[in-house]
Amino acid sequence: MTRRRQNLITDVPGLRVGNAHDETLMSGVTVLIGEQALVAAADPRGGGLGTRETDALSPAGTVGAAHAITLSGGSAFGLGAATGVQSWLAEQGIGYAVRTARVPIVPGAILFDLLNGGNKVWGETPPYEALARRAAASAATTFATGSVGAGFGATTALLRGGLGSASETLEDGTVVGALAAVNPAGSVTIGESGHFWAAAFEHGTEFGGLGLPARPGADALRPRLKGAAGESTVLAIVATSAALTRGQALRLAIMAQTGLARAVYPVHTPLDGDIVYAVATGVDAPPDPVAGLARLGTAAANTLARAVARGVYDAAPVPRGWVGPPAWRETFSAAQGIDSIGGGAKP
Repeated sequence: MTRRRQNLITDVPGLRVGNAHDETLMSGVTVLIGEQALVAAADPRGGGLGTRETDALSPAGTVGAAHAITLSGGSAFGLGAATGVQSWLAEQGIGYAVRTARVPIVPGAILFDLLNGGNKVWGETPPYEALARRAAASAATTFATGSVGAGFGATTALLRGGLGSASETLEDGTVVGALAAVNPAGSVTIGESGHFWAAAFEHGTEFGGLGLPARPGADALRPRLKGAAGESTVLAIVATSAALTRGQALRLAIMAQTGLARAVYPVHTPLDGDIVYAVATGVDAPPDPVAGLARLGTAAANTLARAVARGVYDAAPVPRGWVGPPAWRETFSAAQGIDSIGGGAKP
């Protein structure tokens, strides 16, 4: 069977993604929805997590599946996004069957974007539940990346963050995809240059094709950090078309965390709320439980690293009233070339 490749997580058959954001709010929501209940697991690593219903995916849990996953701005206020998706799914008759009742299982995680200059005076009701319903209703196999959804208000240490995605097809036809809302305490670029830490894993020119710098500079490994505790995170989902058990999905999430380490420097700090969800649609055969799963996890890590870089590379120029760093494309240009020592675009 020939499958269309868009370099998005929705290249994995059985998945849709929807985004909704408010430019005045400077925040938004992203939702991933499965055509069927998804075998799912989660691997949290950051020091400042904000999640909902993620415990339902733990190995000790009974359900071990999800109908959708939400990624939201708004810090703890954004946890309401899962409620919006849950109610929307319930209206479609989707959910975990408990006799005659149906309860959609919607884990979610949030990132902090409350200080980026948007109007956060929303009164009695935070807007994230309504944004999530819009995102769910718009979910499709094609979606935009960059300054959209949960990535709209995101930042990194030096540049505007964003929503990134990527995919890879293995030799046996199994598809792996990744989705990331990129809002880390650290940086995704090397030193003060526009070169991405994830350059070694880039496919073509999906984030500029700049490669690694020839001479990165003496201070390239100096950590560049933003903000204070609780202000940063990368929220990620990796997905595969392979049939996985819950334990194998957890191993996939664990291996995929390496992708964050390849794309963000530093990562998993006390300032971050990093989490990776892993989902399996099961439309393809299961992998060999050792070598096959190892190859799958390796591809997931590489794909997640690429998704992180794409989220920053695709970010739009900052809007009026923005409080935070500029977008990559406002600072660097692949056409101009990048100073290999660091320090920005060549004149």
